[in-house]
Amino acid sequence: MFPFVLLVLALLGAGLSLTLSKQPRTRQQVIETVLLYVLVCDVGLSGLIGFYGHAFLADEIAESIGWAKGNPFQFEIAIANLSYGVLGILCIWFRGVFWYATAIGWSVFLWGAAYGHVREIIVSANYAPNNAGAMLYADIFIPVVILGLLIAHKGAQGVGNG
Repeated sequence: MFPFVLLVLALLGAGLSLTLSKQPRTRQQVIETVLLYVLVCDVGLSGLIGFYGHAFLADEIAESIGWAKGNPFQFEIAIANLSYGVLGILCIWFRGVFWYATAIGWSVFLWGAAYGHVREIIVSANYAPNNAGAMLYADIFIPVVILGLLIAHKGAQGVGNG
């Protein structure tokens, strides 16, 4: 559920930033601002939250996904989340192709996780809340949003300030 909360937070933050900005609002500026906030919130903050959960609340998170407690794989997932969390936060300072790499990497990670969730549903009838619930939908939907914004951002750059 928290990825959707972070998406709403990103949209609210972007809206507030655009409202308070003294610059004229162009299509490119709006898309870039929304994309930045989504990258920072739904990659950066989400990655950091995922790191914290998998590293420090591993047994609780494992149980909510339908995994066995004490699985050492949790730490690897924690570090993967941490790495994307750092990349998402760095999007504040680094732009251009850095955003593409961050967005594409995160999307591959989430779609891979979604595949794992669906496989667990089919193979093991794992309907645990964080396997078959909102996290599954977030793992599918959030990359669509991020990649859609990335494509729109690229298109807006080509169009100019319109």
